[in-house]
Amino acid sequence: MYLTPEKKQELFQNHGRLKSATDTGSPESQIALFTHRIHYLTEHLKSNKKDHSTRLGLLKLVGKRRSLLNYLHKKEIERYRAIIAELGIRK
Repeated sequence: MYLTPEKKQELFQNHGRLKSATDTGSPESQIALFTHRIHYLTEHLKSNKKDHSTRLGLLKLVGKRRSLLNYLHKKEIERYRAIIAELGIRK
């Protein structure tokens, strides 16, 4: 299993808006979770080049993350800039 419940709680605690393990719905915590999954799937696809269903799932995740980032960009630009800097994402 690539993501244990402890690791997931740590992600939510470090990147969530309320800085608690129960903050699973904020855009920041969702973006952090998607970013972790994207990194994992990218590494998987480096060794399994013909896994096209995983590649499709990866593209869908990137699209979901992009839409959440666009939402944050429109609503609160400072939170957007903070999460971009924390996770090292580029547009």
